Amino acid sequence: MKPPQFVVLHTPGPAWKPGVAAFDQDGLGLHVAHYRTLLAADKLVIGGPFLDERSGGFMIAAPGVGEEELRAFAADDPAVRSGLLTFELRPWLAGLQR
Repeated sequence: MKPPQFVVLHTPGPAWKPGVAAFDQDGLGLHVAHYRTLLAADKLVIGGPFLDERSGGFMIAAPGVGEEELRAFAADDPAVRSGLLTFELRPWLAGLQR
């Protein structure tokens, strides 16, 4: 079996304003900018928000990005530090790919 990749799952935190669209939440732009740095470093494969009423989203790290590195990065997210978002880190196996 090949090594897992890691997925960061985001959910609304205590500072999330119910009824306010995701991109209208104070601080979401800082969250996006934070993850753009991971993308620019070729350490992010894909990410984005869920579009249903539960909100939140996910980020899939590139192969080889370790759990400790990604956990530290996710914890340093301004939206996580402010309480806008919470995160969970989970190992994931890309079992089917083109």
